[in-house]
Amino acid sequence: MDLDIFYRHYPAVEADVQAALDESLTPRGPDLLYDLVAALSLPPGARALDVGCGDGAHTTRLAARFGFRVTGIDPVAAPGVHAAGRATELPVASGSVDLIWCRDVLVHVTPLDRAYAEFRRVLRPGGRAVVYQMYGTALLAPAEAEWLFPTMGVAPANADPATTEAAIAAAGLSVDQRIEPTSEWGEYAEEHSVNAPGRKLLHAARLLRAPEHYVQRFGRATYDIALGDCLWHVYRMLGKLTPRIYVLTKPA
Repeated sequence: MDLDIFYRHYPAVEADVQAALDESLTPRGPDLLYDLVAALSLPPGARALDVGCGDGAHTTRLAARFGFRVTGIDPVAAPGVHAAGRATELPVASGSVDLIWCRDVLVHVTPLDRAYAEFRRVLRPGGRAVVYQMYGTALLAPAEAEWLFPTMGVAPANADPATTEAAIAAAGLSVDQRIEPTSEWGEYAEEHSVNAPGRKLLHAARLLRAPEHYVQRFGRATYDIALGDCLWHVYRMLGKLTPRIYVLTKPA
């Protein structure tokens, strides 16, 4: 860009553009997933699986909000886990589940096609699945991916949407909705001061500026995971990572 053009337009960036950027674009937050479940109109008492339930927070909320009979499944024993198991080997009878909820899990699961085959097996005909996952984009530099994915336990192939699409198709599940919130959840968090990604950026800057300060205090493994977690949120805001939501159906 010509320097004269830059100086001519920069005052607008300082004033009008900054004012416009301070206006909210009304981003959707994480409750979008619950809104998608509500739109499925499953009746109270429907059987649901929270695959990769972690501490069981979503397990509990699905039961409370919709009256579902929810089983949380996770390979790591923790409060709120109803059954020990993995996405590739669900400890559930075939054709017995009305809804699968799977959030922020499948990027870690191998083989991915086995997980989706299990989803089809346990869903009843006409059963639904709501899956949320993060993916890499062309903006994520190879060197960034090479460090971030192993640090965060991500199977690199799973960070490619084509791998997910192929696994869904191979399992014989149909895609009803494919939603790409991009940076919306991060914007929502920033605007509502809930786990704001701006704080993650501050923490990443501190970790990168004084690594030995934190390594000596917490150890290298903890340092790497903390930095990876911060960059995960920052990269989503920058478009280096992007989420997708799939609403799936097992054909009747």
